[in-house]
Amino acid sequence: MVAPPDNDMVWGDSLHHAHQGSPALLGVTLGARAGEILGVTGPHGAGKTTLLRCLSGQLVPDAGEVWFDGAPVHSLAPGARERLRRDRFGWIGPVPRLVPELTARENAALPLLLAGAGHRAASRTAHEWLERLDVGDLAGARPQVLTQAQRQRVAIARALAVVPQVLFADEPTAPLHTADRVQVLRTLTTAARSHGITVLLATGDAEAAAAHADRVVNLLDGRTATAGLPALPAGPVAQDVTC
Repeated sequence: MVAPPDNDMVWGDSLHHAHQGSPALLGVTLGARAGEILGVTGPHGAGKTTLLRCLSGQLVPDAGEVWFDGAPVHSLAPGARERLRRDRFGWIGPVPRLVPELTARENAALPLLLAGAGHRAASRTAHEWLERLDVGDLAGARPQVLTQAQRQRVAIARALAVVPQVLFADEPTAPLHTADRVQVLRTLTTAARSHGITVLLATGDAEAAAAHADRVVNLLDGRTATAGLPALPAGPVAQDVTC
């Protein structure tokens, strides 16, 4: 077992994983520093989702190691991995998974309540995030009356409300119209920078990754095609780029 670099918040080393015998990752190694926004790009089927699921503890790699904040994740028991995901990580997928019986505000407040926050404080924080994502006026609505794009904004608010140490964003703007994607990504990345959240942003949109990430890693057929490329400056969102 080899410890990760000291400045990496999340680190995956030589990750291999197959789905029902079909290889998804073939030796990927990468790390994301504390507070860094790391873009992970590549075509459909490149292994982006599998990589994020391994790094977030949802999947145990068939081979290789995953570390978080200097501690191994791949060797944790299932219960410990679940607590890690609940207490330290946030997840946004391409499909918003909201509790249908709860309102938008209650959905966004749910992880805060599970973490022990009081009902009033959790509700207030959830509503603030809904406002930032332009769905504050829908706080009392249940998911079934919201559009797919509105539900996704609620899911993003839910993930950000707890201010996780690491946010795994797997195609987070997939359900949105093109005009909405820039605004939502700007909100997500600005919030991450202001709160020191490490973000792994998986997207098939290389231009969006370059505009919002500090570095971009490109996957192809389960392998790292290009790694550690600095993102291209693209306006105020991409300032202070680090290599």
